[in-house]
Amino acid sequence: MGYQVTLIPGDGIGPEVTAAARTVADAAGVSIDWTIVDAGEKAIETRGTPLPDDVLESIRRTKVALKGPITTPIGGGFRSVNVALRQRLDLYASVRPARAIAGEGTRFPETDLIVVREATEGLYSGVESWGDPEHSRAETMAIVTRKASERICRFAFELARREHRRKVTGVHKANIMKNTGGLFQAVFREVAAKYPDIPADERLVDNMCMQLVKKPDEYDVIVTTNLFGDILSDLCAGLAGGLGIAPGALYGESLAVFEPVHGSAPKYAGLDKADPVAEILCLELLYRHLGEREAAERVYRAVWATVAEKKVVTYDLALPGYTSRPVPASTCSAMAREIARQIPNVDLDAPRPRPPRLSAAPPVQDESLAS
Repeated sequence: MGYQVTLIPGDGIGPEVTAAARTVADAAGVSIDWTIVDAGEKAIETRGTPLPDDVLESIRRTKVALKGPITTPIGGGFRSVNVALRQRLDLYASVRPARAIAGEGTRFPETDLIVVREATEGLYSGVESWGDPEHSRAETMAIVTRKASERICRFAFELARREHRRKVTGVHKANIMKNTGGLFQAVFREVAAKYPDIPADERLVDNMCMQLVKKPDEYDVIVTTNLFGDILSDLCAGLAGGLGIAPGALYGESLAVFEPVHGSAPKYAGLDKADPVAEILCLELLYRHLGEREAAERVYRAVWATVAEKKVVTYDLALPGYTSRPVPASTCSAMAREIARQIPNVDLDAPRPRPPRLSAAPPVQDESLAS
């Protein structure tokens, strides 16, 4: 009997990238008993709802889940399954590491950031209404509470302390959003004062975007509200090399769900073309959460080696900007098999590959989300 883990394949490219992660999991040597449940478009077709109760029940039972991307219709259609999942399971901390894998292919090969995003409220609360019968005015309510702000800020500082990160930056828009942004700012300052050993600063979200593009090496852990975190995590993924290599994790008090930052990319569904790295790095984060540090390290190093060698990579990693030599594009499944092949050959005694940080942090002791 292995670990009990819920698997949500998702929509679009989701089934392909989660299958790729399972290929790597089979090679990593950690026994996992997968409980497969459907959410999203397939669940609507078979169950009449995008988020059946048995999905929530399975995650509550296993305490941990690996999830593929789920389609969120733009404009009309059903409400976001991702938002509903976070709210109904109180998965309040969205943690998105942005790590430049193998350096080549990005203008910022030193990128090593973590965005910690409050995931249950803010402008993502879904509290919307029409302002008139003609539907000519739409309204959205931004909800920010002291409780949620305090626990996400505390989460960020605890993560920074545990992983020996350099600094925590609180991001808000308190100069304009006096109440919601002001409350988050005030709570961030209160929490920061309780962690005198960890340097802290603040940025307005618009300035933060500019600063990240100009000098990302000056930042480390970023904590912010829901909408700002969604935007900044994509920006940081772009600095690191793209959404195809960007994993994510959602944490509640006793539950954890691991999902890639990217979307379901329905136009690529069934083509065996999607980059599986983000989903495979979600598996790495899942192993660290379970305490399977050796398996996590093998997955991380195997991904790094495969991307660095550029022999078996998907089309996005074979583009001219991502390699200095011509590289034929491989399939999603072929890249997964190559990463799996690399796992037994990983030298755990070799220095750990990581982005070349300009201000090196001390060695990580607890690698639950080590970058």
